[in-house]
Amino acid sequence: MVASGVGNRYNTTYDYEFISHTTPGTRMTYSQVGRSGVRVGRVALGTLNFGPETSAADSVRIMDRALELGINLFDTANVYGWQAGRGVTETIIGAWLAQGGGRRDKIVLATKVYMQTGDGPNDGGLSAHHICRACDASLRRLQTDHIDLYQMHHVDRATPWDEIWQAFATLQRQGKIIYAGSSNFAGWHLAQAQEAARARHLSGIISEQSLYNLCYRQLEMDVLPACRQYGIGVLVWGTLNRGFLADPARDKARGPRAAERLQREFARFGDNLAAYVRLCGELGARPADVATAWALQQPGVAAVIAGPRTLEQLEDSVRCLDVVLDAAALRALDEVWPGPRGPAPEAYAW
Repeated sequence: MVASGVGNRYNTTYDYEFISHTTPGTRMTYSQVGRSGVRVGRVALGTLNFGPETSAADSVRIMDRALELGINLFDTANVYGWQAGRGVTETIIGAWLAQGGGRRDKIVLATKVYMQTGDGPNDGGLSAHHICRACDASLRRLQTDHIDLYQMHHVDRATPWDEIWQAFATLQRQGKIIYAGSSNFAGWHLAQAQEAARARHLSGIISEQSLYNLCYRQLEMDVLPACRQYGIGVLVWGTLNRGFLADPARDKARGPRAAERLQREFARFGDNLAAYVRLCGELGARPADVATAWALQQPGVAAVIAGPRTLEQLEDSVRCLDVVLDAAALRALDEVWPGPRGPAPEAYAW
């Protein structure tokens, strides 16, 4: 992406364009992450399912195929693995990286810190103590000497920003991390973080990873405007609303919790979904592809994170790159899924 505007790096509204570079044999396009110089494919690989839902062998096949498709941002977290064991996902990725073949050099490796990793009082949060220890543990599991994008998995309201940035700066000086990112932050948390970083002459956050889809568009009120102001690239997860915007019937078999959630979504958005499916038919595109293409066309969005359970789902995830929504289609989608009608405070004040 190319940033445009006048002003310093913390006082500019950034507008981005796609970079035309493609990987030979793929249709992947790339964008810069916020005001940083690093480029990532517009579809990223999320690894949430590696371990609990997807076997290690199938995870390896998915990662190998992701490289072939031109996907270079691999996103994980130190707690992924969940019921299979926290850290299991990083371990699977580490074993894949250890196979060599230039795998490590071909990807932008992202993981996260914040969630509770043990039973101790300092086994979670964003204290300098936990950040540094958690980073070392992730490096061991990932079998690498550095993390490209180290993301705060949640805001820590109890730890001062001076301490957080001290820890990140230490890790950067040690060569253990390159960039800092955030996830699940509100707009004012991003402002807090960036202003504290500026006071320490640090580059601060380059990316914010957030839930964003046609059903849930709250991000437009403050997070997206804050990201554009500070030059923070947005990495979107949940574009299909856990399958609701793709094929709800397919997810009914995933257990009682999934069925209960689908029932709630149908009660809230059933009429919208029916209108949406009709609109996608008129556009000649699958609902899943339209939902993801819509997210990719929102200002400031660097990439969408696909979280496949199977190789087939990975293949499906890049089909959105073939869908370009014109102004009329975007207006029609706004009519079906209205959203907050603009940024704050206008979204709720007038």
